[in-house]
Amino acid sequence: MEPLFAVTAPGLEHLAAQELCAAGIVPDERAVALSPGGAAFAGDARALYRANLALRTASRVLVRLPEFRAAGFAELHKKAARLPWGRFLTPGHPVSIRATCHGSKLYHSEAVAERVLAGVGDNLGAPSPRVKPAGDDAADPAPLILARVVNDVCTVSIDASGVLLHRRGYRLAVAKAPLRETLAAAAILASGWDRVSPLLDPFCGSGTIPIEAALLGLGRSPGRNRRFAFMDWPSFDPALWATVLAEATPAAAQATPIILGSDRDAGAIRAAEENAARADVAAHVRLEQRAVSAIETPPGPGFVVTNPPYGRRLHGQGDLRDLYARFGAVLRERCAGYRVAILCDDVDLLSQTRLNLDTSLSFSHGGLKVRVGRGIV
Repeated sequence: MEPLFAVTAPGLEHLAAQELCAAGIVPDERAVALSPGGAAFAGDARALYRANLALRTASRVLVRLPEFRAAGFAELHKKAARLPWGRFLTPGHPVSIRATCHGSKLYHSEAVAERVLAGVGDNLGAPSPRVKPAGDDAADPAPLILARVVNDVCTVSIDASGVLLHRRGYRLAVAKAPLRETLAAAAILASGWDRVSPLLDPFCGSGTIPIEAALLGLGRSPGRNRRFAFMDWPSFDPALWATVLAEATPAAAQATPIILGSDRDAGAIRAAEENAARADVAAHVRLEQRAVSAIETPPGPGFVVTNPPYGRRLHGQGDLRDLYARFGAVLRERCAGYRVAILCDDVDLLSQTRLNLDTSLSFSHGGLKVRVGRGIV
């Protein structure tokens, strides 16, 4: 067992903890320690593989190496060289490294990165060429080391995920202001959807919420069709990975509830259909071009989970207050008894729906603080 950490958007830590429990990676939420931006837990290689495969709301899973104190660069170099790098890195292969420093004698992050990298070279017997940390969309990033020095205590982590976990592989066609898969999954989980009742997204854009709902309803792991950084580690166990993958594969096709997605934009619906086909859930979602005033809902009770236009997403296209007022009226007319989860960056806009919404849950999306307005119509 070793320390692991699931990185999330700030505000979603508790959802990641719930997922860890639901997947059987930890026995209960008491085994998870939450901190801003993630959930810490302990596990073996099986737990690490399962976390990358199963977590819908996390963006990375890290392995935390043993912490140590360092008040000088020579000490940092020496102690970094003692860490078990051979489990994760191949001698001489390029790596990326990011360092941060707070309240410490070692206050120069670039110098910290250099000393840690020098320690890696000493440990492996060959220097590792440094490459610039890859962006979120990199197809094949170099192994990433994260070094953090806080109050002279150095925490070094190795990224087990590689390409960020929201990159499921299906969302190649996008509409305006696309919602990340991790955040769509978070909205669905936060709504309390029971995976049995109908689920409707009347502002579906490129289809991320309906597709994530279908994957959840079918019991399909979000990472089943992608590679992870840990697969390139010297310690990677292919047989164990095959076992974990087989255990996470549903034994038989599951029936999904009614999942509806609609949008007034024909281009968005075409993108949603292409994405649903890539995700292999086209048969499990119904996608239609409709204005919000023309939505059709199955008999309730059900769930509305949606990401309407807000903030910077609707320049010069009318009054958002009026849109939210009309949306609320449609919900009251056609979705009585439905539970709702509405993403929006403005509490005042949510109030225009005239629904009694709990807005305590929030997270960051594209630099905006987005709230999830939850309630019952």
